[in-house]
Amino acid sequence: MSLLQSLARGFRCRCPSCGEGQTFRAFLKVRDRCEACGEEFYHHNADDLPAYIVVFMVGHVMLSVTLWMELAYQPSYWIYAATLLPMAALMSFGFIQPVKGAVVALQWHMGLDGFASARARRLGKVSS
Repeated sequence: MSLLQSLARGFRCRCPSCGEGQTFRAFLKVRDRCEACGEEFYHHNADDLPAYIVVFMVGHVMLSVTLWMELAYQPSYWIYAATLLPMAALMSFGFIQPVKGAVVALQWHMGLDGFASARARRLGKVSS
């Protein structure tokens, strides 16, 4: 399986192994294991990386939109607050779960943290 396929499955909040089961049991709570194939996720260690990625993405979009608005319309500050603050909040909440799913899929694909044994099984390098 390719890295891109694993990341795509993770971004869709699906199991990176089978693509069938859900990765999350709650908004940002990763399941202990996939309900479809049984792949274990309890040892994932996404930490703050998803939040950093979302801040990076949303920040670049918001900066671009802010510059465009300023150069094209020069609106007053309340227009910025009324449009850009809700836009930033919606984008942040909309991206955080898919990005966390992709980070968990990246860890799974590369065999990081507790996923090393799962990667060894996939590659046929199971040691006794």
